[in-house]
Amino acid sequence: MEKNIFSKSCEIDAPAEDVFRWHARPGAIERLSPPWDPLKIISRTGGIRTGAEVKMELKAGPIPIKWHARHVDYQENILFKDIQVKGPFSKWEHTHCFKNINPTQCILDDSIEYALPFHPLGTAVMETFVEKKLKQIFTYRHNTTIADIAAHQLRKQQGPLKILISGASGLLGSSLIPFLRTGGHTVLQLVRRPPKKEIGEIRWDPASGTIDLDDTDMIDAVIHLSGENIGEGHWSKEKKKRIIDSRVKSTRLIAETISKMKNPPKVFLSASAIGFYGHRGDILLDESDTTGNDYISDVCRMWEESADTAVAAGIRTVFLRIGIVLSPQGGALGKLLLPFTFGIGGKIATGRQYMSWISIDDTIGAIHHALFEKNISGPVNLVSPNPATNHEFTKVLAKVLSRPAYFTVPKFAIETVFGEMGRETILSSTRVKPGVLMETGYSYRHPDLETALRHLLGKA
Repeated sequence: MEKNIFSKSCEIDAPAEDVFRWHARPGAIERLSPPWDPLKIISRTGGIRTGAEVKMELKAGPIPIKWHARHVDYQENILFKDIQVKGPFSKWEHTHCFKNINPTQCILDDSIEYALPFHPLGTAVMETFVEKKLKQIFTYRHNTTIADIAAHQLRKQQGPLKILISGASGLLGSSLIPFLRTGGHTVLQLVRRPPKKEIGEIRWDPASGTIDLDDTDMIDAVIHLSGENIGEGHWSKEKKKRIIDSRVKSTRLIAETISKMKNPPKVFLSASAIGFYGHRGDILLDESDTTGNDYISDVCRMWEESADTAVAAGIRTVFLRIGIVLSPQGGALGKLLLPFTFGIGGKIATGRQYMSWISIDDTIGAIHHALFEKNISGPVNLVSPNPATNHEFTKVLAKVLSRPAYFTVPKFAIETVFGEMGRETILSSTRVKPGVLMETGYSYRHPDLETALRHLLGKA
């Protein structure tokens, strides 16, 4: 059996003990999973100590791969090692080493000894591909580790917090929760199904106005992210009602509930959207601008107003006006990837409409920033400082994917297929700047579009 060695190191501005703890906490596997090939945890026992096991389903492109790993060595703050029990390799042994450079910096070294199946034919065919894939994955992993730990180190003296979150299974929630847990925070999740109390789930039903939250519970913060998906399906009368009710009723329920608690949380972060401003062409907008005249603007206005009880109770309340969140796992980018990958992507209508985008990592980074910045309240635009027109976005995405983008989707096609939803989302132009985030010193991971797309798509 011919063995191969892959290794990659990086310097991190934190002590080895802190970086080791980050890896040992729940959520580390999810944070290290590249979004272009996400993994699904099937089962796990223990953390990273000797004997702990995890079973996962990975994807190599469209192909699902089962992976069973076992931890076989653990030396606290120095190293831990896992091996493949079952999976695509003949052998896989991954050693994670941590070594201090000085009291505030360390080196993280990932070393993998592996053997390919079907030697020697497998080696000849696959070796170059596997080396390229490992380099791609571990570039992402190290960049994410460095940035996540930097964010947590900045707030180290202010935590850990006990945080209640709604919308945990959505695109944002499923990224935010692992990020918070690896930072040492305790996360409770609101769920509509029977809760698993042992893992911190709390039952609620916004439609009936019930939430099983004891008013004596000590909760430091609430992050409310749930709501009916605006970008799916026609906006029928029934769909519009669900869009409004899912936001207004749920926000009002949380706001009223936490306002009555004996020990109310210090901060309430409630999702909203840049749809608040409506279709405004190329006018550059910030948090001081008024609401638009569209249906989606009315939704956002009512959404924010439904938190009035929390504001009146003196809870620091922040309205997260979220832009177009970029992730290959969903949202606008998730929908665009297939046609662009096959070389049939292109601009929509004139392409002059503005897309105020933000990477998924900067979205959770900005939420984390708003969580701790005590002088932030009211509306906060969660967008990149560099909004792009649809035509600019198209060119950059095509460049990153090394594909042509010659096609144009005509306006009438969008209006015919999607109706009002298409006019107010796909064709609407909302050029927004992150005034509050810039004023309060938020440091972007991916301020420009090409850097963001390369990181998210493994093209860095």
